[in-house]
Amino acid sequence: MSAIDVIDFDEMLSPLRFDHKTGVLSLLDQRLLPEREVWIDCRTVDEVARAIKDMVVRGAPAIGVAAAYGMAIAARTGMPLDSAAALLRATRPTAVNLFWAIDAMLKPEPKNAPPLGPTISPLDMRAHSLHVMDVLMCLKIGEHGAPLLPQGGVLTHCNAGALATGGYGTALGVIRAAHKQKRGISVFAGETRPFLQGARLTAWELHKSGIDVTLITDNMAAHMMQRGEIQSVIVGADRIAANGDTANKIGTYGLALLARAHEIPFFVAAPMSTVDLKTPTGRQIPIEERDTREVTHVGERRLAPDGIKVRNPAFDVTPAALIKGIITNLGVAEAPYDKSLAALAEKMPNQGMMIP
Repeated sequence: MSAIDVIDFDEMLSPLRFDHKTGVLSLLDQRLLPEREVWIDCRTVDEVARAIKDMVVRGAPAIGVAAAYGMAIAARTGMPLDSAAALLRATRPTAVNLFWAIDAMLKPEPKNAPPLGPTISPLDMRAHSLHVMDVLMCLKIGEHGAPLLPQGGVLTHCNAGALATGGYGTALGVIRAAHKQKRGISVFAGETRPFLQGARLTAWELHKSGIDVTLITDNMAAHMMQRGEIQSVIVGADRIAANGDTANKIGTYGLALLARAHEIPFFVAAPMSTVDLKTPTGRQIPIEERDTREVTHVGERRLAPDGIKVRNPAFDVTPAALIKGIITNLGVAEAPYDKSLAALAEKMPNQGMMIP
């Protein structure tokens, strides 16, 4: 069975669909959830890049898969691949999966590759294989991570679920696996200001899956920990440095500090494609600053005074010393992370690119 046949994306929650006959990439518009489920069709690389930049699609693994399909669209439409790669690389600077996927799509085709059929180009196949691989990696993350979650409340931040990946999820993949194994967990979802991915997306996704979820505002986390209602924290990641420092949605660092203060284990879940061994520490991770309107407005309604100064860093960096374990598709890394992550990376085929 080929990679293109492994997973039926129509039978699972995935934010991306690609039509190999028409070359159209359809993206679930996550800006409109949970009120409306609207799919946006992308027929050009410009449209894919805009969808990534505007957070129609978001979450590091999903961004990478979308960029891979964008490269396939470039090949179909005659756009030079180098130009397409430059356009896509410029969309979101923090998520390393974006760059990983583009590099994978630029690799030369293997010699004597089998024919793929009249409607499936080599880059189509490669992009779809990356999509399938992302889901399979999430499934393995869930398998490795579920036994680590203690019984009781687990707090998660932002959305590291099926919507943020090719399907199934990283942090939520661990939660899904623990729920399936009846490990006695319940979930607290932080709202995740300012874009409210926890309130709009994580709560929607877990509720849709029948998993016990309670929504809390971000500033309730310390109170819940103090009352003994949270026994673990698990989050995703947009980039993991070689020393284990981890960039994730803004507010993650504060939760890690709270978890340490309350002696609660803090886990990060991400595929090995999120591990960037070329970045020594978190200090070298670029932090995206987004439109200040995301802070001053909710939808079309302004909440803050006009004319004030506003900052909107999209991510912060959690030092490795605060992380109990980094759960990957190849196993769980523990401190010292410079050694454990490097050891896991040595298991990756094709010199780290993990492409079929």
